Amino acid sequence: MIRGFFLALLFSAAAWAQLPVPPLTARVIDQTATLTSEQRAELERKLRELELRKGSQIAVLIVPSTAPETVEQYALRVAEEWKLGRKGIDDGALLLIAKNDRAVRIEVGYGLEGTLTDAVSRLIIENSIVPRFRANDFPGGIARGVDDIISVLTGDAEEWKQRAAQRPDTVSTSPSTQSDSVWPVVIVVLIVVGVIILCFLWAGAFCEAVFQILSVISSVSGGRGSGSSGGFSGGGGGGGGGGAW
Repeated sequence: MIRGFFLALLFSAAAWAQLPVPPLTARVIDQTATLTSEQRAELERKLRELELRKGSQIAVLIVPSTAPETVEQYALRVAEEWKLGRKGIDDGALLLIAKNDRAVRIEVGYGLEGTLTDAVSRLIIENSIVPRFRANDFPGGIARGVDDIISVLTGDAEEWKQRAAQRPDTVSTSPSTQSDSVWPVVIVVLIVVGVIILCFLWAGAFCEAVFQILSVISSVSGGRGSGSSGGFSGGGGGGGGGGAW
């Protein structure tokens, strides 16, 4: 009984600590109201045309924060759940912007790793996206990033690789608010430890009541991260590049 309680407690804490993955309802999902409807429509048009032309599937996700996870961890979780790219080819990519964290990530499926390499992804982020973000031009940075990804996938890959190879690795190392995201995890751990101590001190009715509450929480939180495929199919992410501003 006690062992089952501890497992339920830990699973519930982990589920609530993670940011849910939104349903894949469009190629561009903006949870920060950064883009206007016209800007979203233009990005959707470009990405739809790319998919019709090449088959590769690209999605853009803008969230306020990925805390308590890093942008890399959350991007991988999104890519695995959304399954961008054609089945068996895995030619999908995700452009993730965590606006309040000042972090951006291009998560690339295995089928595109030889084309949209880590070095090319970093080049796009540092040369095209981050400078515009620093100037508070978020729509411009996102649009330019999407244009560059499309350029790489539609025939200019070798030129991009050469540019990336000639450029020293100058990925930004500026401080990020990701360090602040540790606190929610610390708080959750402290709560778990406190409840465990109380269980040992007041075993019986208290543990049973808390266990029932956590069982309800687990059943509710377990469904929060699910999402529909939105017409996309394929595999998860394999590589990519990140940056901050």
